[in-house]
Amino acid sequence: MKSGFVALIGRSNVGKSTLLNTLVGTKIAATSFRAQMTRHIIHGVLNTPEGQAIFVDTPGVFKDRKNPLTAKLTNKVKEALTGVDVLVYVVDPTREIGDEERATYGMIRHLEMPKILVINKSDLPEEERKHEEEYKNWAEDFKTVLNLSALRGSHIQPLRDKVMSLLPEGEKLYPADQLTNLDHYFWVAEIIREKVFSVFDKEVPYSITVEVDNMEEKNDITVISARILTNAERYKKIIIGRNGQRIKEIGKMARRELEQAINKKIYLELEVEVDPHWVERV
Repeated sequence: MKSGFVALIGRSNVGKSTLLNTLVGTKIAATSFRAQMTRHIIHGVLNTPEGQAIFVDTPGVFKDRKNPLTAKLTNKVKEALTGVDVLVYVVDPTREIGDEERATYGMIRHLEMPKILVINKSDLPEEERKHEEEYKNWAEDFKTVLNLSALRGSHIQPLRDKVMSLLPEGEKLYPADQLTNLDHYFWVAEIIREKVFSVFDKEVPYSITVEVDNMEEKNDITVISARILTNAERYKKIIIGRNGQRIKEIGKMARRELEQAINKKIYLELEVEVDPHWVERV
């Protein structure tokens, strides 16, 4: 039986979290068009007749030396590379190779574990994927190069098959019915944070997080109390919105997805607070 850890690495917003969800077959990681959506090391477990692959979603590498959150996330990426058996390097062919990509590539190029280059977004027209050949020039550093669409779920099986072929022999590390390392509190917080970024474009910066304080069952309803934390009063006002319209919209979107996921009624209590020190807890 095959078993091991598979790191998904790449710069911000190339589709790593979407790829994780597609590989596992269910939504585990929150996704957004915003960079740095992933802030923690998230495991997604794939069980096949050949064995078990534990995909490790990592924060995107994002060059912004002035941002303390960026430094923390970059360190988490480096830590995640320790002890993995296979590395999947994900790139976006619509974006040119710049300093950020070279820095990310430099983190993994010297590593000796088997590496797979995934060129994502194959569903887009060829004229939009104008940098694809530039990435293919790196092919000699990888066991194989695969084109796929994480969003559409196309050409995913060849990646699953290749990963399983490269994993070492070993026993399963997760029970068959466990798909992730996330607890319920963390998962709910990530869904709410995703909806904050869905509602706001550039009005609210990356400096928000969500903390779930309590979850309990009352009759046939799951009652969830959560707080959206930001580092400035002006962002708190934006998130709440006029007459509370924005926070209501966020709550409605999050509640709908949570109810669909767990097939239960949800009562979601959402508050917004200013906490300039939340980054220290990431």
